[in-house]
Amino acid sequence: MRKIPNAVRDRRHDKLYTDNMATSMIKRNLPIFRENLSAAFGNSSLVVKTVAISAVFGYFLSFVPYAVRFLTVTPGYVLPPNFWVWTFLTHPFIELHLWDVLSDILVVILCGKLLEPLWGALDMLIFFALVEIGVAVASTFTYLAMYFATKNEDYLFATHIHGLAGYIAGFSVAVKQVMPDHVLLTSPFGKLRNTHIPLLLVVTVVTLRLIGLIDGPYHIMFMWGILISWTYLRFFQNHSNGNKGDMAENFSFASFFPSQIQPVVAIISNTTFLVLVKLKVCKKPQRRYDVSSPTTITITLPGTDPQDAERRKNLALKALNERLNKTEQSWPSLDEEEPSSPEIKLEGEASGSASVPQTSSGSDNPPSQAT
Repeated sequence: MRKIPNAVRDRRHDKLYTDNMATSMIKRNLPIFRENLSAAFGNSSLVVKTVAISAVFGYFLSFVPYAVRFLTVTPGYVLPPNFWVWTFLTHPFIELHLWDVLSDILVVILCGKLLEPLWGALDMLIFFALVEIGVAVASTFTYLAMYFATKNEDYLFATHIHGLAGYIAGFSVAVKQVMPDHVLLTSPFGKLRNTHIPLLLVVTVVTLRLIGLIDGPYHIMFMWGILISWTYLRFFQNHSNGNKGDMAENFSFASFFPSQIQPVVAIISNTTFLVLVKLKVCKKPQRRYDVSSPTTITITLPGTDPQDAERRKNLALKALNERLNKTEQSWPSLDEEEPSSPEIKLEGEASGSASVPQTSSGSDNPPSQAT
């Protein structure tokens, strides 16, 4: 067995010091935080509670000698002759810092509130497992490549892949898919929307890693989490209507980047996609024809997911209802002639529209005939 490197022991001492500082800060705000957290946790599903409790339990396990070594993914130990493959299942629940545990729990609860009602508990659990295992495998191969390039054994035996960094990244991608145009913040520089969050988080995580405020493979796990979660949601996620993936234009890989460089990114991503299609890793989106109705034919084209259109329609109707409820003017009576209402185009529909319902004034004023 290989001895624990000095870097690991030093990191453990730093962990105790930083966790003591974080604990003192949390104690000052503990009553408010505990009240809000308990309310959100109590209303969560079984999947959310299980992941959150496992994260707390894993944090306390990190103080046990050799627990980090045996429960986190160490690239050198997943190779022959060790084959510590169980660490691909245990690594998400091991965190070395208290603030990482709190951020993990917060993201898991938000995921349960926003995504579980749309996906269901089983799909959310599948998303969690695929992202975390995929991030662990991809990060392991990344560090193996770094070792072969540098011959530095620290990449094999002093690196511990752990935590929910990949899942946090995946959550930002899923929120971009579900509510891309939702405004989070309005500033003099423009509006911050959900669609901007994944790239902004990647830049933030890489910057924090460069200045030393985060340690370990967090930034590598985060970037792999973005890519793996997008790949799954884009091409492989099964929907209740029989569709697979989400081929909407606002969820393309280029949409993660600023509009100025999107054409360049689109060329690279589209070329990569065509290569994967040739290798039969991905499939081209197919046209679907719904002829079940005797009077209508519904055609679904690539990039016009009906589920995405329906989601946008519901959001537009919700915004419309909120605006109507805020108006102080009452609806006109049935005895008065009502002016026609303007047609309101709903975002995300190819040709459909919705308008404010109009009331008829009876047969006293028949429509005039064109001469």
